[in-house]
Amino acid sequence: MGGPVGEEELSLYDPALLLSLNFFDSPANFNPRISAAAPGEVWLKVRPLQTGDFHRGFLQILSQLTKVGDVSLTQFLNRFAQMRASGDYYVTVIVDTRYDKIIGSATLVLERKFIHGCATRGRLEDVVVDDTYRGKQLGKLIVVTVSLLAKELGCYKMSLDCKDKLIPFYKSIGYTLEPGNANTMNIRYEATTRSIGRNAAAAANQPEDTEPS
Repeated sequence: MGGPVGEEELSLYDPALLLSLNFFDSPANFNPRISAAAPGEVWLKVRPLQTGDFHRGFLQILSQLTKVGDVSLTQFLNRFAQMRASGDYYVTVIVDTRYDKIIGSATLVLERKFIHGCATRGRLEDVVVDDTYRGKQLGKLIVVTVSLLAKELGCYKMSLDCKDKLIPFYKSIGYTLEPGNANTMNIRYEATTRSIGRNAAAAANQPEDTEPS
């Protein structure tokens, strides 16, 4: 899909992890039954983000969720390398192999803690599926995949922020609202503050951060 893709691509994490997930461990109801290994159509594939996905529309699918900005190939590859080196980012995508196109994505971010015996917490971020693929359970599939991945990696819990209208969806796949602990609060920084950071990053020859969702 538009632009060259290298012969040898790097994956953000080991694809074999997805084959070890037990979808029967999830309370999600799939009808018909699907999984990351068998997503329901022969032309669908669930896998880690790869270096060539810049040319497969990865940023375009994220733009259906939030503002992405003008991200260059160099910025994409630099951020990919940073995420891969940290070992704490598990961006997982769904590919329509007929068109070599990214049609869905979700991210598991690991937070290393001192609490709970230096345990690890998982965070679900940036969930999006192309709305032209509705009716194939792909939103549920990508969320359950990264949720089970968090369990496989030893997280003591998985957290997410979502809009009110999505609460029933997330409840249906095992997430709960915790009484007294169900508020989301943010502090956003003005563009002038962010521009200072961007200028500093540019001086250090680092890529810019994209806009937060």
